[in-house]
Amino acid sequence: MSRIGKKPIEIPGGVTVEQAGAEISVKGPKGLLSMSLVEHVDLAIKDNLITVSPKDQSKVARSMWGMQRTLVSNLIEGVTNGFQKKLEIKGVGYRAQLKGKILNLQLGFSHEIDFPIPEGITIECPDQTTVIISGIDKQQVGQVAAKIREYRKPEPYKGKGIKYSGEYIFRKEGKKK
Repeated sequence: MSRIGKKPIEIPGGVTVEQAGAEISVKGPKGLLSMSLVEHVDLAIKDNLITVSPKDQSKVARSMWGMQRTLVSNLIEGVTNGFQKKLEIKGVGYRAQLKGKILNLQLGFSHEIDFPIPEGITIECPDQTTVIISGIDKQQVGQVAAKIREYRKPEPYKGKGIKYSGEYIFRKEGKKK
C-alpha cells in the first residue's frame, strides 16, 4: 500500500480540474497545465478531492501509483503557488545579470555565457550573485536550474561555482607541503 498514493489531493478554490480519458488538465490563477496519466492508474474527481488508485495489484501499477499522485499534486501546486529555485554564485568575478530575455553569466571563462530564458520561466537577479528561477511547471523549473548550474558546478576545494541555495558543498583539504 502506497503511503503517498492513498492520500487524496484537495482542489483549492479557483482551480478547475478536467479529465478527458487519460489526459488531465488543471487551470488556476497562474495558468494551465496538463499531463497524461499512465494506463496503470485510475483517477477519480469527487467533492473537491482527487484520488488516484492502481487498476490492479501488479508491481508496475503499484509503483506508478504514488508517482502519478505526486505529479497531479504538482500540477495543482504549480497553478496556485508556482515553484521557485534559488541559485547562488560564489567566486571572484563571477556574476549574473539579465539582459532582456537572456541571462548573462560571467563564470571565470574567457567568454561570457548567454543563457536564453525558455518560455514559461521567469528569472530574477536581485543582486549579481543570486539567480531566482520561477515558473508553474516543477520539472521545467528544476531543469533550467540544473542547466544553469551545469555551466560551473561548485568545486570542493574553494567552493567556487554555482550552487543551489542551502546546498552543502563537501570541502576537501588542499595538498600539503
